[in-house]
Amino acid sequence: MNPIIDLTGKKGLIIGIANQDSIAYGIAKKAKAAGATLAVSYLNAKAEKHVKPLADELGAEIFMPCDLLVDGELDALYAKVTEQWGTLDFVVHSVAYAPLADLHGRVVDCSLEGFTHAMNVSCHSFARMAKLAEPLMKNGGALINLSYYGAEKVIPNYNVMGPVKAALEAMTRYIAIELAEKRIRAVSISPGPIRTRAASGIKEFDGLIQMANNKVPHYAEMSQEDIGNLAAFLVSDAAKFLTGYTYYVDNGLSLVGA
Repeated sequence: MNPIIDLTGKKGLIIGIANQDSIAYGIAKKAKAAGATLAVSYLNAKAEKHVKPLADELGAEIFMPCDLLVDGELDALYAKVTEQWGTLDFVVHSVAYAPLADLHGRVVDCSLEGFTHAMNVSCHSFARMAKLAEPLMKNGGALINLSYYGAEKVIPNYNVMGPVKAALEAMTRYIAIELAEKRIRAVSISPGPIRTRAASGIKEFDGLIQMANNKVPHYAEMSQEDIGNLAAFLVSDAAKFLTGYTYYVDNGLSLVGA
């Protein structure tokens, strides 16, 4: 009997691995274990030395830089996928950015430049990836992004990323309907607080972890690979009718508030 999560023969692009603690790496590991063939990006030359060993471990057939603020790099990555594979079954968008001065300040104090950068990298890039993936997903596919409960409720110190993630979730719903006729699905995954390099930029992040531990039994046992399990299921054929929604991986934390 075949396992419910079977990605044999599927090709996926993972954008956002920074190191072994990245949620994107947890997703990539689970996708690889389920049989997927992967393409992996890295941010820049500084990041390459941290990501290359992980890409090698994953057996990534494509390994290229992708800084979303550098013109042409995302297009070049997709061009390589087109040249080498010709098709694509799923994309994982696990990138977010806001200048620290804007991230650490009040929303009302956020600069236009900071807000524009945050929206570009964290939200609009998902639409760009979807547009580039559309012609490659000839037999349907799945587009996954990473959100957070701060998109729905006010979370201490999450600040401008709250409105940005809310926009990302709304964009996901619209893309899901726009691409439904091509059997291309779009979903958001919303993990609870988990230690990653990106999370380290949030002020007093340890306080969010402690709050979660106080509210939900066994919360601290959650890992990047638990998020990876859901992502692997969502890009599989077993989830072919799931689209447009935000799926929480937080041991119930969002039910009681963060």
